[in-house]
Amino acid sequence: MKRAMIEAARAVARSKGTYSSASNARIARRRGPNKAAVALSHSMLNVVWLLLTNGELYQDLGADYFEKHHDPDAQVKRLAKRIDALGFEVTVAERVA
Repeated sequence: MKRAMIEAARAVARSKGTYSSASNARIARRRGPNKAAVALSHSMLNVVWLLLTNGELYQDLGADYFEKHHDPDAQVKRLAKRIDALGFEVTVAERVA
């Protein structure tokens, strides 16, 4: 069953525009493609279990889920802190459109 789930995870990872493919890409960047496939297969099993036990339909969160759920203010603070750590002075001002 593990081999079948890994193969299914690799197929899902190749699909474009889905939460699963975006999640796989994020994990693969840090841990490598094999561990990403194992993690994705684990997530798929969890989703199947929840769908079967709750009787719900699957709703994909979308490939842009990770980008649209970031707090812009927190991102500005984090990036300013990184630039400051490099030895540069940071002044943050909003751009006038």
